[in-house]
Amino acid sequence: MFKGITFEKRDIHVYVLLLSAPVLLTIYRYHGYPDAFYSYFPRFRNLAGGDIVARYWQFVVFFALMFILPAIYVRTGMKKSLYDFGWGLGDIKYGIKWLITIPLLVVPIIYIASKMPGLRLEYPLAKSLLTNQGPLLVYETAYVLFYYVAWEFFFRGFLLFGLKERFGAVNAILIQTISSCLVHIGKPEGEILGSIFVGILFGIIALRSKSIWYVFLIHVSIGVLMDLFIIYYH
Repeated sequence: MFKGITFEKRDIHVYVLLLSAPVLLTIYRYHGYPDAFYSYFPRFRNLAGGDIVARYWQFVVFFALMFILPAIYVRTGMKKSLYDFGWGLGDIKYGIKWLITIPLLVVPIIYIASKMPGLRLEYPLAKSLLTNQGPLLVYETAYVLFYYVAWEFFFRGFLLFGLKERFGAVNAILIQTISSCLVHIGKPEGEILGSIFVGILFGIIALRSKSIWYVFLIHVSIGVLMDLFIIYYH
């Protein structure tokens, strides 16, 4: 029936990793976004600060799908440690070099970008923070601990380190870049195009440093600073 198509049992984990991106990201898109939250809990739609609660839902769903499930599969299915997927500190000297260099270079760029209408419409994700900064610290903490940790573990950890041995470093970097870029669909065009460059660069840094934490901190600095510049520097 499927002549010419072979199934390699030894590659079963590779198949799972490759399928995890479209499956988990589709579930996230239809059940993790605020529109799904409001359909489940309609009373929050017109509630003051309801958009913040909807974003907490988004962050937690993303964390469950992109961190908890892959981590369980790594430990129970693959019988490996999370440290095999960039969970450790790796090459600290190399990582810190990028950790210092990139934020210094991009902070002025983020500030300029925060003035762009498209990005101002997109961020912060919870728009009520523009008029009420009371929940800002809790919101940004949840953003970092749930959303960004899960993001970097899934794309720059689970996919990147998980596929490197089978496909090689370059192909693994491109696969995780394609997957992470697709999550940006619907955002401003410049951000989508930028995510391709960032995905490749972050993939290189993660593999070379053998850690997700340096790109995690860089990614966090970009995301949080974008919010703060838009909120406080109109």
